[in-house]
Amino acid sequence: MSKTRVLIVEDDRSLAEVLTYNLEQNGFEVIVSHDGQDGLTRAQLDLPNIVILDVMLPVLDGHEVCRRLRAAAATRHTRILMLTAKSEESDELIGFALGADDYVTKPFSVKVLLQRIKVLERSHSKRAVDEDVVSHQNLIIDRACHKVSVNEIPLDLTRTEFRLLDTLVRQPGRVFQRSELIDASLGKNTVVLERTIDVHIRALRKKLGDSANLIETVRGVGYRFRDSHSEDLPGA
Repeated sequence: MSKTRVLIVEDDRSLAEVLTYNLEQNGFEVIVSHDGQDGLTRAQLDLPNIVILDVMLPVLDGHEVCRRLRAAAATRHTRILMLTAKSEESDELIGFALGADDYVTKPFSVKVLLQRIKVLERSHSKRAVDEDVVSHQNLIIDRACHKVSVNEIPLDLTRTEFRLLDTLVRQPGRVFQRSELIDASLGKNTVVLERTIDVHIRALRKKLGDSANLIETVRGVGYRFRDSHSEDLPGA
């Protein structure tokens, strides 16, 4: 099984650093964001297993981020643990009503928080096998084994090509900007020209052979993976 991926959306940078350190020490893969809008984007792009979501965030508050995560098919089943400095019961009820799985009030013990996260991880593990293997049209991606096959023929992909294809396949029909695909395949804050992603797409299409048209160019924007409705969308 691949590592459990945790997204921390917390504007208190010192707290985010403490949580990141402790989660990584416990074997989690960690992504960090410091405002609600960026956190929502990271969740949609990186598809974490668990989101630690502060309520009081700039740009978009945690409740709105939670609502949008639950409304989107790609993040509907993501486990959400909300953090807040508020202790009113009504605030907790709002979080649970929006779809949060757990709620922790600041200040809190990091050890206790880790235990709560591990509970969410265990509940998520019931879905882990299905999430590690994605089958779409004639393509199968196995995250745990880092394998890809098309028409039952294995493909020899680089790490970047694998992450790029995995990002596209898990949200078919969604248009990804080149900058988003750079973050997903090469890492956030990687400094490369956006056209670099075009080179990787060309290499990936070549390896896909007769299935190369599954990756569609959306002119002036980026790329998407074909779904059953792509023919009706511009840029196909």
